Amino acid sequence: MKYSILLSIAVASTTVVDAFPTLKFWQDVVPLGQQDQNNQAIFVNSQSNEGNEGVQFEIQLVDVEPQEGVEKEDLLQQYEESESITINDIIDESVYLKLPEIDSELLQASIKELNLRKRAESLFKIANYSTKKYGHPTRVIGSPGHWATIRYIISELKKLGGYYTIKTQSFNAIDGHIEDYSLLIDGVQPKSLKPLALTPPTTDKRPVHGNLVLVELNGCSLHDYPHLTKDNIVLIKRGECSFGDKSRNAGKLGAKGAIIYDSQGAVAGTLGTPNGEEVATVAVDEKDVDEYIKKLKVNPNHKFETTLYVDSYVKNISTINVVADSVFGDHDNIVSLGAHSDSVGAGPGINDDGSGTISLLEVAQQLTKYKINNAVRFAWWAAEEEGLLGSNYYASHLSKLDNKKLRLFMDYDMMASPNYEYEVYDANNKDHPNGSGNLRDLYIDWYTAHGLNYTLVPFDGRSDYVGFIEQGIPAGGIATGAEKLKDKEAKRKFGGDLGKAFDPCYHQLCDDLSNPSYEAWGLNTKLIAHSVATFAKTFDGFPKRDEGKDQVQQQLIGGDALFTRRGDLYVI
Repeated sequence: MKYSILLSIAVASTTVVDAFPTLKFWQDVVPLGQQDQNNQAIFVNSQSNEGNEGVQFEIQLVDVEPQEGVEKEDLLQQYEESESITINDIIDESVYLKLPEIDSELLQASIKELNLRKRAESLFKIANYSTKKYGHPTRVIGSPGHWATIRYIISELKKLGGYYTIKTQSFNAIDGHIEDYSLLIDGVQPKSLKPLALTPPTTDKRPVHGNLVLVELNGCSLHDYPHLTKDNIVLIKRGECSFGDKSRNAGKLGAKGAIIYDSQGAVAGTLGTPNGEEVATVAVDEKDVDEYIKKLKVNPNHKFETTLYVDSYVKNISTINVVADSVFGDHDNIVSLGAHSDSVGAGPGINDDGSGTISLLEVAQQLTKYKINNAVRFAWWAAEEEGLLGSNYYASHLSKLDNKKLRLFMDYDMMASPNYEYEVYDANNKDHPNGSGNLRDLYIDWYTAHGLNYTLVPFDGRSDYVGFIEQGIPAGGIATGAEKLKDKEAKRKFGGDLGKAFDPCYHQLCDDLSNPSYEAWGLNTKLIAHSVATFAKTFDGFPKRDEGKDQVQQQLIGGDALFTRRGDLYVI
């Protein structure tokens, strides 16, 4: 009898050698009496994947020879004379059934700040694997640091005595980078200029020239664009539809580029998944283009010479999610939680979201001390920073049956901002799948019981809960703040520095070992442990999944979708 495990991972060939060094896990299980009494090893081997621009990795269990000097007959005799064998990576049911029942207080008590620090040190070393290629530590998808992060997560889970079954899920993600950009209108560069994420470059990555053409309606229909659009640069108001739709419409009609303006300032947005019809697109504050708008409304033929330049790339890249299910517990009532395994390209991402990645690993380890009633699923999503791609892919590819088995999803992103506040996503049972509000209340009750303040923050698509909500799965989560500045009310409730960002190193190189608040991190990891323990024990009082509500359609609220973001970037 030969045991085999196959894991296929499609990865870009340019990152294989340095990015995903060979994994090697030793397996000591020998099925007695069913095959030659050889040791076996699990290894990762790269193979050419013909017809695909990548390499396929296989993890297989294969026979290996006994150690030098040990005859096969001697090895066989050792087993014949032994009254037991040692089995690694497989949990024994009799041992599991002797474990104590899950207890929230005991699980919380097992969370130690020192363990979080040690794991953070490991993750920072991993981020440094990217330094040769990127010039600084990072765990962005496709980088050596991200592949090593995935390897680290898997290897840590494999140490847990077979308590979890580990799966991976490969998928194609979008990787984009903007090297440089500029805009001149009538010889003046707007002060507020920002490029939209995943924008294509201008033609040949060189400046393009044309007249500024005002789109007086919202730009969501081809009929909104004037006949002057072709070979010019269009100016479009934000709202009503996605930035990607506006850019594609401009591209279909032959525009050389598009400028999105908004009264709230130059929006930090993304064009989303491209289809090749987009044009180079940037954003500006309405006040910077107000004089042009007024003149073009009076005379659409008024010529404002405009020069747009974007040097960027957008490409497909393959990456993987990691999912670990408890072997035991009711798999028809699964407690699911996740964090994202990647960082932005600018830095190592120890808070964003190394903190969530590590918190999940620590809770997963401590949970192995207990017997549970409901199965628990830990997940580490890739490509969150590119627009929640990994979690959306996972949620949208669940079968109807598997979807119904997920009772809830809990999102844990940025647990340790240095100038923190304790944030709870303001989910509810009316606008979101039934149970989302109950999960919000669990977090509130825990903070209150511990004499801590909390603040409710918009449930607007900021993190990996989006895909689950859209598939009708109750969801929620906590965070500690990102780029927003701490105001007087937040300082009163949480202390810290007034007028300073909750995380001054958000999406920057300095999100390193010196950045996290280990106080907030430890406390929030205890809350994560409480959330897991509560639902792993029972779903009593928690709403059952609503039959017939497989998906939550994008509801329109004041002209905007329920989720206006994909991660930290706006899509509308």
